[in-house]
Parts: sequence; C-alpha cells; structure tokens
Amino acid sequence: MAEYTRKQVLEEAQKLAKMMANIEEIDRFKQLEAKINENKKVQENISRIKALQKQAVNFQAYGKTEAQKKVEKEIDRLQEELDAIPVVEEFKSSQVVINDVLQMVTNTIAREVTNEVIRSTGGDVLKGETGTKADNSACGH
Repeated sequence: MAEYTRKQVLEEAQKLAKMMANIEEIDRFKQLEAKINENKKVQENISRIKALQKQAVNFQAYGKTEAQKKVEKEIDRLQEELDAIPVVEEFKSSQVVINDVLQMVTNTIAREVTNEVIRSTGGDVLKGETGTKADNSACGH
C-alpha cells in the first residue's frame, strides 16, 4: 500500500478544489453572481439594507427600541422584495446546489477514509469495524 505525505494529500486536495471550481454548477453560480452585481435594483436594495442594519445597531446601542423595531421591519420588507427578484432567487438556489455538492464531496472523502482504515486493518466495512477490534477480542479484551 502506498504511503503519502500530508503535503501530497494537500496538493491533491488543491487539484480537486480546482476541478470543482470549474464544474457546471459553479459556472452557473458565477454567471448569476455577475448578473446580481450588474442589477441596479438588487444593488440599491442591498445598499439600503446595509445602511438600515447600521441604524438598527445604533438604535439598539442607545436603547431606542421603537425606532429599532421600525427599522428592522423595513429591513424585512426590503429583504422580501430582494428575495422576490428572479435573479436573486436563482442565485440562492445555486448556492444551495453548490453547498449540496460540497457536502457530498466532503461526506464521500470522510466515508472513504474510514473505509480505507477499516480495510487496511483487515476489518469489516459493512459492519464498520476495524480489524484491531477483532484482534482485541481474540486476546480477551
């Protein structure tokens, strides 16, 4: 069985990251992000929300609860308006897809590392037990 250094594994991880950065789902995400950056209405809403968030923090700091509630209500309204813009909806969906892909890759790597440890110790992958457990029970532990 081949031995690898941590450096080699990290280099392979970087190669995998480059591959993933060029899959169809990521390309779609980049296109949507560019559209969002070009969309005046989206950018105006984002700027307005950021400004109102600062106001809300200031109102909270000075204990101006009523003013804070009013500003937070306006933030919610603007956020709903923003979320209703088709390109924003698409962008958010695209983020979910990318997160799912990343999660799938992470889970696959974790599962395969575990399975490889089990196999390399002569264990049972189906039972999820390493061979060291069987060795321990053979000597009375």
